[in-house]
Amino acid sequence: MIARILTFPLILILAGIASIMMLLPTIDALMRNDTSVARAFGYSAILGMALVMIIGLAMSGRERREISDSQNLVSLLLAYLILPLFLAVPFYEGVGNTTFLNAYFEMVSSFTTTGATLFGATGRLVDSLHFWRALVGWGGGLLIWISASAVLAPLNLGGFEVTARAEPGQDDARAGRFQRASPAKRLAQITAGLAPVYIGLTGALWVILMMGGERAFVAMVHAMSTLATSGISSIGGVHNGASGFGGEFAIFLFLLFALSRLTFSSDTITSARPGVLYDPEFRLGVMLVLGVPLLLVARHWIAAFEVVEADNFAVGLRAFWGGMFTVLSFLSTTGFESADWQAARDWSGLGTPGLVLLGLSLVGGGVATTAGGVKLLRVYALYLHGKREVERLVHPSSVGRSTRAGRRIRRHGAYIAWVFFMLFAMSLTFVTLLLALFGQDFESSLILSISGLSTTGPLIILASDTPIRLFELSAGAKLCYGAAMVLGRLETLAMIALLNPAVWRD
Repeated sequence: MIARILTFPLILILAGIASIMMLLPTIDALMRNDTSVARAFGYSAILGMALVMIIGLAMSGRERREISDSQNLVSLLLAYLILPLFLAVPFYEGVGNTTFLNAYFEMVSSFTTTGATLFGATGRLVDSLHFWRALVGWGGGLLIWISASAVLAPLNLGGFEVTARAEPGQDDARAGRFQRASPAKRLAQITAGLAPVYIGLTGALWVILMMGGERAFVAMVHAMSTLATSGISSIGGVHNGASGFGGEFAIFLFLLFALSRLTFSSDTITSARPGVLYDPEFRLGVMLVLGVPLLLVARHWIAAFEVVEADNFAVGLRAFWGGMFTVLSFLSTTGFESADWQAARDWSGLGTPGLVLLGLSLVGGGVATTAGGVKLLRVYALYLHGKREVERLVHPSSVGRSTRAGRRIRRHGAYIAWVFFMLFAMSLTFVTLLLALFGQDFESSLILSISGLSTTGPLIILASDTPIRLFELSAGAKLCYGAAMVLGRLETLAMIALLNPAVWRD
């Protein structure tokens, strides 16, 4: 049965899964006696499953060739562009007083794990619609976990190109690692291996947050948003929750899964010694999580020594914790704000450290995780290359000391990472210009561009003195921002790989 289903295109399989997922908000709305929302999701689920079955029956009558990795990549792109149209139907009917463009934008934001919302006002959405937003974001996070190994890795994309021998968008003929199984079988094996881990981690965090005093529904939404790094919340953020420091600490620990894929899988080993503690991505991420808050705390004595009313040890610890949690949250492109973040800002003397948050979101998390951004592995490759160039300037006759994998990252990996960084900068410039063309000022255009390309929606609220109100954007600006979210989720190299004729060659 499963083997038969896997012969269909990936986009059709995802549409069927989305139809089944719509039954969950239906049950939730029925338990709340909200029949209008329940009908919207129930009818959409039935119609969606019927449409998927009709298309499947129409395709099953003819003999098809095995689906290739490039076709799965196209299906992944279509999933981010077209599937939100279907996901937006029950959301649009459930809200009732919004446009379909706004509903589509909301689903693109959730599915790409960006988390930017047009419905941030308290009481604007009922809990069942918040549940659907979180569920779509959670499913988008699981899709990234699976597609990273099943779709992007065989084509050396999504960060795998830094350590691969082949060119981005092409198979590594010497690896032989991904040639043992067909794309469909590999997709099934990776799903069977990662889905239980993803579901189990989400359930564990849900239980921990409830034990900390959080309401069950809010705990579930925050647990799903943490694992997916979507930053979606039904109460405006974790700082408004009832679990307090214990809940923030639990979320902090689970956000560490976004720093390195080695925290939950072993298919992206980038160091000679096994284990997450030797992973350069995890080490670099931990260094940023500890270093940036220390700088903010140290600034109290360096540049803001005149602020004496908060000069005590307890407030200093609160400021350090608030900075550490918020730094990890934005480094993982989640965007949750700590309840002590205001204390960290007051302690450091910085009113709105928007540049710090923008820089952390640009760096991003680990390769093949739910985090967006440039990715830590690419930053590490550029660091290795820069370090070696400085050594050669000091000692021109020196010989680099590194393993074979380290030399490959320092040379080929750094070159590819620099190419990606330039493409990312060009994309950022282009999106900023487009948003400015649609009426946004420079600061708003830049924040929106970085927020979309790094899939960090809460940046629009915390990165500037005046929060950007998405519902005030024009239709063209919303579509541009939505396209930036899709581009940031799939990355520019994957888009270019789709234009490469070698990808489509048998």
